[in-house]
Amino acid sequence: MFQLTQGLAFCYGHRLLGHPGKCARLHGHNARALVTLRSETLDAQGMVADFDTVLRRMRSFIDEQLDHQLLLEEHDPLVPVLRTMNEPFRAVRFRPTAENLARFLFEHAESAGLPVIEVRLEEQPGSVATFRK
Repeated sequence: MFQLTQGLAFCYGHRLLGHPGKCARLHGHNARALVTLRSETLDAQGMVADFDTVLRRMRSFIDEQLDHQLLLEEHDPLVPVLRTMNEPFRAVRFRPTAENLARFLFEHAESAGLPVIEVRLEEQPGSVATFRK
C-alpha cells in the first residue's frame, strides 16, 4: 500500500456559538491541512498522484472557500449585520470546528477524484482534528 500526504496552509477566522470558552469569541487561526491519499498501485509515473495535481485541486478550493475567510454558521446573529455592512464572510451550514473543516476538505478531495483516505487539520501547533472514512 502506498500513501502520500500534501500539506496546505491557510488562514481563517471563526467563532463557535454557544461554546463555553474563548472559542465563542471571534478569533483566527493559521491552519494547515494534511491531505493523505492511498493506492495499492502506482501510476505510470510511479506515483500515487502527482503532488502538483493534488496541490492544484485542493489549493483553488481552499483559496475560494477558506483562506482569509471569516467562517460563520449561517444562523449566526452576525450574518445579517455583516451583510448590511457589506463586510466579507462565508456562511457555512455546519459549525466551523476543526473537525468539520477536515470533513469539508475530505469531501472536496473525494469529489475532485483524489483517492483520499484522511484529512488532518492542524488548527494551531499541537491541535489536530482528523476526518477519515
